[in-house]
Amino acid sequence: MLAAFVVRAASPAQAGKPSPFHEQVNEEVPVARRKVLRQLVFSFLIVLAACGGSTGSTAATTESFPVTLTTAKGKVTIPHRPTHIVSLSATATEDLFAVGAGSQVVAVDSYSTYPTEAPRTNLSGFTPNIEAIGSYQPDLVIVSDDTNGIVGQLAKLQVPALVEPPAADLHGVYAQINQIAQATGHSAQAALVVSGIQQKVQSILRPVTRPSKPRSVYHELDQTYYSATSRTFIGQMYKLLGLQNVADRAPGSSDYPQLSAEYIISTNPDLIVLADTVCCGQSLDTVRSRPGWSAIKAVETGAVVPVKDEIASQWGPRIVLFLQAVADALKKLLAAT
Repeated sequence: MLAAFVVRAASPAQAGKPSPFHEQVNEEVPVARRKVLRQLVFSFLIVLAACGGSTGSTAATTESFPVTLTTAKGKVTIPHRPTHIVSLSATATEDLFAVGAGSQVVAVDSYSTYPTEAPRTNLSGFTPNIEAIGSYQPDLVIVSDDTNGIVGQLAKLQVPALVEPPAADLHGVYAQINQIAQATGHSAQAALVVSGIQQKVQSILRPVTRPSKPRSVYHELDQTYYSATSRTFIGQMYKLLGLQNVADRAPGSSDYPQLSAEYIISTNPDLIVLADTVCCGQSLDTVRSRPGWSAIKAVETGAVVPVKDEIASQWGPRIVLFLQAVADALKKLLAAT
């Protein structure tokens, strides 16, 4: 349950702003990395345990329908409890199964690799095709963006669409989980999921010591040095841990700036988090081999944290896995200084 975030562009932008890494699938992943996301096999399923077991479990319906919800695209009415849900968002797919709506899902997009029982197809959240979506006879479609006017196209078929854009912070994560649960009839289960995440976040943050001089972090999205500032969801995770983000001082106004090797070296970060381990094979060894990088404090001390690309690119319940990995590295760093 550790995830975080948004598709960026050649100057990744925040939700709703056009950019080459346009966020069409709730991932915080540059275009070059979209092709290489693979199934996460991760044994640390903290939040699932906290939320009461299997992602495929079903819970009793707790809503009466029709239900009207306010989304990023305005109000949407869901006339009855949906039984043919199509998810074109990897984070929404995770949320659906977490709240117990897995049995109502008939198809998910090609990047929805978690949980394994999700009915993965070749549907695309980047270029949604109304005919392909319609072939599953959906009574609810969940997307992270109104790409190609898909919401209006679905409306013509009288299919409600729930738009759940990238969350800005943990409150946004909780709100989306609750809204997806309302839309599918599982509000009671959502309360357990949210409570589980909140408890885990608190348990992660509680033992983290705040040093008098904050430590700095560089978050790497890919090998061309795209990063994420504190204005992004992933950046908010670093703020929770009291870390200073070196991308915040980068020239320009992008929330997802492309930094230079020279700039990163000059900031001399205490911690480096690699969110390009799967796509691009990055590790402490590959970072150390980059010209000039061996002199960076994080590299000298081994404070380079490899995380699964998928875990660092979505903001569903598994976000706690990302937070835990960074917190552990920070505690180790502080203990050694």
